[in-house]
This record gives sequence, structure tokens and C-alpha cells, in this order.
Amino acid sequence: MEQLTILFHTLGGFVWGPILLVLLVGTGIYLTLRLGALQIRLLPVALHMAFSRDRNSNLPGDISQFQSLMTALAATIGTGNIAGVATAVVLGGPGALFWMWVSAFFGMATKYAEGLLAVKYRVKEPDGTMSGGPMYYISLGLKMKWLGMSFAVFGMIAALGTGASVQSNSLAQSMQASFGVSGWLTGVVLTGVTALVILGGIKSIGRVTAVIVPFMAAIYLLGGLAVILSNIEGLWPALKLIMTDAFTGSAVAGGAIGTMIRYGVARGVFSNEAGLGTAPIAAAAAKTDQPVKQALVSMTGTFIDTIIVCSITGIVLVMGGQFTSGVTGAALTAQTFEQMLPGPGGWIVTIGLIFFAYSTILGWSYYGEKCAQYALGQRIIWPYRCLYTAFVMIGTVVSLDLVWAVSDVVNGLMAFPNLIGIVLLSGVVIKETQDYLASEKNNKN
Repeated sequence: MEQLTILFHTLGGFVWGPILLVLLVGTGIYLTLRLGALQIRLLPVALHMAFSRDRNSNLPGDISQFQSLMTALAATIGTGNIAGVATAVVLGGPGALFWMWVSAFFGMATKYAEGLLAVKYRVKEPDGTMSGGPMYYISLGLKMKWLGMSFAVFGMIAALGTGASVQSNSLAQSMQASFGVSGWLTGVVLTGVTALVILGGIKSIGRVTAVIVPFMAAIYLLGGLAVILSNIEGLWPALKLIMTDAFTGSAVAGGAIGTMIRYGVARGVFSNEAGLGTAPIAAAAAKTDQPVKQALVSMTGTFIDTIIVCSITGIVLVMGGQFTSGVTGAALTAQTFEQMLPGPGGWIVTIGLIFFAYSTILGWSYYGEKCAQYALGQRIIWPYRCLYTAFVMIGTVVSLDLVWAVSDVVNGLMAFPNLIGIVLLSGVVIKETQDYLASEKNNKN
């Protein structure tokens, strides 16, 4: 078992190496240029769409655009926003946060393309629900079913690890450390509340995430802002250190520019998932008849996840100055919050971890289910939901070194077929965008 774990850790390092990171950022740069920096020009419009109530319930789809965004955010706003950012700052230095912003900026264009293609090529199932995502736009748009199938297989496996076991393990460890609650007890409760939601399908998941995600994000953001404002004298020096460190390579944590960029980009992608192909699965379920509208809504997910939530964590960590102490991950974030805001600081991180991990479990359950449905057919939905729920329980009571390693590999492998699909179908993205913008301009005239 130990040798197998080492093997997958080695494979993970290769999969998540420079080639994938260059492809991820390169695709974002390519789309940004072809779309004319749409993520800047239309961000206000996109945010307005994302948080406006669409009263037309007769549009095709399973859940509202807002619920679709919240389901995607449920999966992306997770432990990476707390532990992942800390790891990036420790290993890459403060400048890694700048490169995380860069990857998110270009990632917004990638997320836009994913959302557009997801709605453009989605299909209606016999039970009336919608299905879409990379496996569909690859197989239908490119006529490369084998490549779409590879994404689906990687996705259904990754969900059991990344979405179920890894998240429940993090939550159980947090409950043990903060409240002394044993893993099996956390597992029983967590498995029960997970089953209650995911067994009801995407409509149930959408309703719950529409409540949990705004609540958990608001609590964490308000807490983080309280930490920053109570130590406001350290804000400018921290921002200055982030910017200078990003270009000088003199990382306080000892990293060179290459290391800094690698960890900044990698952790940014791990957090917002732009290019991995997961979020478009949720986008395809949205009630809409216009691919561009959902694409704009999907794009805001990367902005919220990385530019806002990850930034709060990163800035607090740099202000606290403890990233060279030898502590890393969620423990470093909790320690820094507690130091800078004694009392409530540590609780902010603990509560954030609990809600972030649980919401990620819910979001990934839908991703895994849809991948399994594509690969194995409609009959697999209920068995997969039960299997996913079982993996939630398993994650709270066993060591997950091998699960972490396998999940890391298949999670990265999902990106390759998705990026191929996005680049080869970029012409469709451009045409749909141009047609929509021209139509909107004519309507205003």
C-alpha cells in the first residue's frame, strides 16, 4: 500500500507539473485575447446577472442560474481557500498570491467558455433533467466520444476522493481538534445530512447550496475583513510585499520566481477549478435559453472564489507574518487569524472549514453522479449516490494518504480532455458571444 501511495504521489507531481499549468493558463490567455478581455468588460453585467432573480421559471433547465452558481461555488469554495492558500504562501512566498490572482484573471475567460459550451451542448434526459459538461461538448461538438468518456471516468473517480473522502476527512480532523469529537461520530452525522440532500438530486442540492454558500462566504469574508481592519496598519506593507516579492524572486519563504509562480498558479486552479471541467456540469443544469448568459454567471464563480475569498486568506497570512514558522495548511491560517483577532479569530477558520468542506461534498456529488451517468447510463444514478455517501463515512475514519494521491492524479487528468475541447471549440464560443452581444446592442437601439 505504501509503495502504491508513493507511485501515485509521483504521478501526481508529473500530472500537475509545468505542462498542465502552462496549458491551463495558456488556454485562459488565448481565450482572453480572442474574447477581448471580456472578463473585464462584462464583469459588472455578469455579477448583476448572477445575483438577480430570474422570474421566468419556464426556461429549460433544472435549477435557477443563481442555484447553479451556488452549486458550483459549493464545490470550489472549500478547504483550498483556507489550507491551499496557506500552502502556496509557505512554499512559494508572499508573491505566490499575486500569481494566484493572475491565474484567476485568465481563468475567468476559461470558466466563461466552459459555461457557454455546457449550455450549448447539453441534452435532455428521459426523466426531463438536463445533462451537460465536458463529456457532452467534447462528444457532440468534436465528435470525439472516447475523449468525452475519458473525462467522465476520471470525474466519477475523482468525486469519490476529492469530493467525498478528502473533504469529510478534513472536516472530521477539524471537529476532533476543535471540539474533541471522534471521527466516527462526525462520520455518522455528516453521512446522514449528506444523504438527506444528495439523494434528492440536483434540485435538492441547488436549494441547500443556495442557502449555505452565501451564508458561509459572508461569515468568512466578514471575519477576514474584521481581522484586516483591526490590524489595518499592516495592510499596505503586506500588499507591497506581495507585489515586490512576485517579481524579485526574493521570497521570504525561500522560493525562487519559478517556484512562486508554480504554487500560485497551481493553488489558484485547485481552488477555483477553472479549466478542470467540473463547474460546467452544474452550469448545464441552469434554467436558461441563452448560453452566453449562463457563461457570464459561471465566470463570476472564479472571481468570487479566488479574487475575493482566497485574497482574504492570503492577505491575512502575509500580514500575520507567520508563514516562515514551519506551520502550514489550515493550522497556519487558524493560528494567524487567532493571533491577529484573539478569541473569534480561530473560530472563524474552524467554522469556515466545516461549512466549506460540507458544501464541497454536496457540489462534487452532482459532478460525480453526472460523470457516472454519462459513462454507465441512467441506472447508475442511485447506486452511485449511495456509494458516494459511503465514501463520505469512510473518509472520516480511515487514513487517506492513498485516496489523496489517487484523487490528485485523476483530478489533474480531467483537465486535459476538457482543455482540448475548449480550445478546439473556441470558434463556437467566439461566434455565440459575438451573436449575443450584437443582439443586445440591437435591442438597446
